[in-house]
Amino acid sequence: MTSRKPDEQLARDSRLRLVSPRSVAAARKAVTDRRTRPAPRPPAGTPATADLADRARASLADAVRLTRWAEHNLGAADGGRPAPTGALPAADVERAAEELGLTHGQIRVGWDRARLAGLVEVHGGHARPGWRLRAWDRDDTAVLRGWVALFDAWSLVHPAPADIAPAAVAEVVEAMPQLLSLLQLSAGPVTVPDLLDLLGQRVSELRDERCEIPYEAESAVAPTCATGSAEARPVPLARLLRWALGGLAAVDAVTLGPARATLTPLGSWAVWVKLEQICVAAQSPAGNIEQSAAAMLHGCARLTPGPARAEYQAWLAARPVGHAVAELLQAARGEDALLRGLAFEALRVVGAPAEPEVRATVREPALRPYALLWLAEHDGIDPDDAQDVLTAEESTWLWVDTAAAIADHGEAELLARHLDSAVRTTVPRLLDEVRAVGHPRTVQVLVALAAAHPDPALAKAVRRAAFQVHTGGA
Repeated sequence: MTSRKPDEQLARDSRLRLVSPRSVAAARKAVTDRRTRPAPRPPAGTPATADLADRARASLADAVRLTRWAEHNLGAADGGRPAPTGALPAADVERAAEELGLTHGQIRVGWDRARLAGLVEVHGGHARPGWRLRAWDRDDTAVLRGWVALFDAWSLVHPAPADIAPAAVAEVVEAMPQLLSLLQLSAGPVTVPDLLDLLGQRVSELRDERCEIPYEAESAVAPTCATGSAEARPVPLARLLRWALGGLAAVDAVTLGPARATLTPLGSWAVWVKLEQICVAAQSPAGNIEQSAAAMLHGCARLTPGPARAEYQAWLAARPVGHAVAELLQAARGEDALLRGLAFEALRVVGAPAEPEVRATVREPALRPYALLWLAEHDGIDPDDAQDVLTAEESTWLWVDTAAAIADHGEAELLARHLDSAVRTTVPRLLDEVRAVGHPRTVQVLVALAAAHPDPALAKAVRRAAFQVHTGGA
């Protein structure tokens, strides 16, 4: 009898060839595949998604016209213009106003709205059309997300009075979710006096939380806590409320009447979505909305992508964007490979504000494949094609990292399927690449793969590869 070397036998055994390959993007999600609960229904009377999207398109019609004009007339498609700040130069404003039949003010407002809605993205100091513009006419979900991004930025669309302290403006912005909740729950007009009363209560609560003196206090005595010693100064809450309602009306979230305000259908839907997200997070076993990024991601590990995305949105809504992005990236740098993948899924929810920090992580070997995929998808590349931006070594590193996540949190069957998902020709070649990539979890992953796979010959070759890595062999 003659015998073959294990690697030669593996290469010739058709059973061990890697068939039915799946993309790395799909493999990343194998560990989180679980059943989901039914999606909650919006309140009665809420227009259908297509109708809401049409309203959003109408609201942003001028911004879309201006963005398409800029793409064809200013070289925005190749990143050559406009100005480094992302604002349109005066000459281009003049030209756009003449050709589009809009005033200079409408052009500047439309450009700002386009940027805030993600129709225009600024990369490296240059503006270019965003992926939402490409999907604007065919993707209702992209349209609604763009409008919600504008809705979230209402305070930037409508600048605050210059003679009021920024701290007072920030407190009113922080208090507005409570007023929006009242408007949504009322399902009709709410009088300005009622809104002003609620605004005063909420601002007082915010100051109490920071141990500051209330607005209405007339005493000049400094507070005894350590937050400051400035005198109490009366703040015109009524004027700030008018400004806030004007900002919300400017983005078509609110309609204003004589001494009253009412949410538009778009505004009512957006507030309901945000309330639902917060309720989902608050009802989760881990109380995700109050948790650190790592704990929140652990709490989302067994959710399917839809509910997980709602949890990410609620968690992000409860903290400043910069702090949230930094915390997510810190969680991604840990030893848990599952958290690494989930952190970048959460960063996809953040979108454009996370780009500078994500781009900086390209220099970190452990985060580089995830960051490159994130940036590719952010630039409009289809997720199924995004993995083409990775080199063979980066794809192999990501495959090993995903296998580590499955080994730590998944089941043996998932791990065996993950081996079959490798985008390579034969198992011996895959093992050579895995040995060469230098992932710190290579040995543990190979041992787990050998234990999980039902084919004895394949398991033997994988164990042999694990031993070679462990002993430093070739």
